[in-house]
Amino acid sequence: MEEHIFNIEGLTHQYADGTFAIKDLSILIQQGKKIALLGNNGAGKSTLFLHLNGLLQPTSGTIRFKGKKMKYDRKALLSLRKQVGIVFQDPDSQLFSANVQQDISFGPMNLGWDRNVVHEKVQWAMDQTEVTEMKDKPTHFLSLGQKKRVAIAGVLAMEPDVWLLDEPTAGLDPYFSRQIMALLDSIHHPDKTIILSTHDVNLAYQWADEVVVMNDGKVIYQGDPVSVFHDEDILMKAHLEKPWVFEMFQALLQSRIPGEKELVPRTKEELLQKIETEKIY
Repeated sequence: MEEHIFNIEGLTHQYADGTFAIKDLSILIQQGKKIALLGNNGAGKSTLFLHLNGLLQPTSGTIRFKGKKMKYDRKALLSLRKQVGIVFQDPDSQLFSANVQQDISFGPMNLGWDRNVVHEKVQWAMDQTEVTEMKDKPTHFLSLGQKKRVAIAGVLAMEPDVWLLDEPTAGLDPYFSRQIMALLDSIHHPDKTIILSTHDVNLAYQWADEVVVMNDGKVIYQGDPVSVFHDEDILMKAHLEKPWVFEMFQALLQSRIPGEKELVPRTKEELLQKIETEKIY
């Protein structure tokens, strides 16, 4: 039986101005999944992330983390944030130390680790995100892409059980976008859960085990990354386009009848291999 890392029931959040960002949302999130959270601007994705990290408290409803109802006292939140790391869409919301190395060290130092362990984890995180050469550089002198990589390194060094990443590749060039996604693949295993929000349907389609689509503060789809792109109603509600690999494969299939269990390619490499081996052109 698969363990649910989060069990959310009837979650509603109303901001001080009266806006309901999340409305009676219920969802189960399984441990060890790579989940892409999709939806148009204002769908409630970022607000949901802030609840999962305990930065916001529900107006109503409950969140259970690892089977226990989430609490909001200092001790409970400290324990939660050791296990659930968040990377904000705007890295300026996350970076505040004098230089890169100090900023990445902040989280691990607060975990109470030995200084040698902290140094080792920070050095590893900087190497993985390719920011080692700028370790002494003031964070306010960094470009947007560099800031995002430092923010990711800060969470990476803490080795949380759950990663929440809000638009992690926004502002990164194609090289570093690929590097960050490869990094997430490398750290993922059955005990690590990674949830990222993105507007990039191609990224979500290729990378995710599961897709969650939000619209108007509610979840309107949770399931595999292929079926959702067959559902025109969901795509229209959430203002989503189809991934180019998916569209290309559909176009190629128009000339023949697909097999009963046709395996739909999800990457460029899988599509090219299918074209070559099955001669679907």
